[in-house]
Amino acid sequence: MNVLKDKIAIVTGASSGIGYAAAKLFAQEGAKVVVAGRRKLELDALVGEIEKAGGKAIAVAGDVKDEAHAKALVDTAISQFGGLDIAFNNAGSSGEMGPVSDLSVAGWHDTIDTNLTSAFLGAKYQVPAMIERGGGSIVFTSSFVGNTVGFPGTGAYAAAKAGVVGLTRVLAAEFGAKGIRANAILPGGTDTPANHANLPGAPEGTRAFIEGLHALKRLALPEEIAQSALHLASNASSFITGVALLVDGGVSINRT
Repeated sequence: MNVLKDKIAIVTGASSGIGYAAAKLFAQEGAKVVVAGRRKLELDALVGEIEKAGGKAIAVAGDVKDEAHAKALVDTAISQFGGLDIAFNNAGSSGEMGPVSDLSVAGWHDTIDTNLTSAFLGAKYQVPAMIERGGGSIVFTSSFVGNTVGFPGTGAYAAAKAGVVGLTRVLAAEFGAKGIRANAILPGGTDTPANHANLPGAPEGTRAFIEGLHALKRLALPEEIAQSALHLASNASSFITGVALLVDGGVSINRT
């Protein structure tokens, strides 16, 4: 259908998981995509896949905590493709885990910077570029953690992801009159390489336990979460802004 035909998009955290799936989907739907992440080899492979399928993409490796990187992504979108219409600020990390009383200050700051400050830096440069195009859609990846559920051991992550929702709502209110929509998706458990890395060494049955927390009794595929980002990025959601969209398989409401 090419619902993003002639659109220009940035996708962060694109070297794997949700961001990888979203970048491929956006390109498949007609967008020219600037893909970002820390791992250049993986980004280059993604660009190769997109181009092989007939799409257009360019990779910019870097750290989302770096303001210069946030600016470089927008500058690349403008210089290489002509502007910016869509940004999927997806990069994040669970960071240091443990009871709040045991968290290091350095771990707290790193988690906040990776998940929340990066969202601010992205929006800081993305919004003006979108206004130049007459408007655009910014989508953030938040989490049900810190929104509907408080998991022990996730204090910094929950605070950061809750902050992303607050930032989303302010952006929607500040720039709605200039054609900017800002929304957040709140995924549930997702079958990504990052989550796989957390399973070795975990007690037997951990995956089954996590699946059972969800009403659907399974984890999401990255492609399923990417579809929700596509909806908010596209004109199909043209009257949706300031929303924290649960895409969580019912984990927030499940008690079975």
